[in-house]
Amino acid sequence: MAKRKRLAPAQSLELAREFGGDMPLETKSMPGLSAHPAPPIARVAGDASSAAALEELSETLRRARAEGRMITPIALTQIDESYLVRDRVPVDDEDMASLRNSLKARGQQTPIEVVALGDHRYGLISGWRRLQALRAIGRESVNAIISPPRDAPDAYIAMIEENEIRVGLSYFERARIVVKAVEAGVFESDKSALQSLFSNASRAKRSKIKSFIPVAQTLGNALKFPTQMGERIGLQLSKALITDSAAPRRILSALSAAQPASAEDEQDVLNRALKNGLETKKEPTLPKPVKAKAPSISPVPGIHLSTEGDSITLQGERVTPQLYTALQMWLKQRG
Repeated sequence: MAKRKRLAPAQSLELAREFGGDMPLETKSMPGLSAHPAPPIARVAGDASSAAALEELSETLRRARAEGRMITPIALTQIDESYLVRDRVPVDDEDMASLRNSLKARGQQTPIEVVALGDHRYGLISGWRRLQALRAIGRESVNAIISPPRDAPDAYIAMIEENEIRVGLSYFERARIVVKAVEAGVFESDKSALQSLFSNASRAKRSKIKSFIPVAQTLGNALKFPTQMGERIGLQLSKALITDSAAPRRILSALSAAQPASAEDEQDVLNRALKNGLETKKEPTLPKPVKAKAPSISPVPGIHLSTEGDSITLQGERVTPQLYTALQMWLKQRG
């Protein structure tokens, strides 16, 4: 019986004919195929496919970064913390210690948000507390999301929204950022800043923030523990600062003299200053009514008689001690 020849796969044969190769027809493993270099057209097609895939990947990464969807490590020295007027005053040491311990144990779980300023510099939008904690524990870089360029109002709104969600702001801090945003020229007035920055807040909440604005404007630099100020005393301070022209000087003097070492001490100082203002405030005094004075008359020559209220006055050359004695006797007889 004649021995059958094992034929090579058609694809291999076609490639052999096309590129002029001498591929054996009878083989099981086709060792000659792996030994031959890839055909030129296959290499060109492979290189083109790799280049296209690399270009697509680069475009995807570029788009993700431009849209603020990619986390990038950035050196701490490249970040400008003063890009925005910060809405947070110095935070509690205990809270910062807890944050530092968390970063040491678990690393940075949430990126900060920055915006590119050019020349490898980045402006901080949100994440101030995380940035401070990373500096404190000796880290040299921070994971950040590089957001698309924003106009100033949008940047301030993004900063506030992030802190409202993650930390929560006191009424003093909310009022303070309104004041600082107006001072920086981002908004024209307290009203426009309040409505833009806290557009998602209820009307009642915006009203309370508005009430704290005089406190932030007048006492902002003098208070050591403003974030712990309660709503009640904040509203009382606001009313006093608006209605009593002497209140700003009195309260600032009390804070300067006391130098409170805790939030409780500071609140006691403020309460005393408010109480002193109420005690020393003088009620407006009404002028005393002027009693009508009757015109002088002369009942007899040499004596002039006039009355004013319940008083009778006698004047003249005939008003003598003898007349006085005679009047006494007359009154006794009348009595």
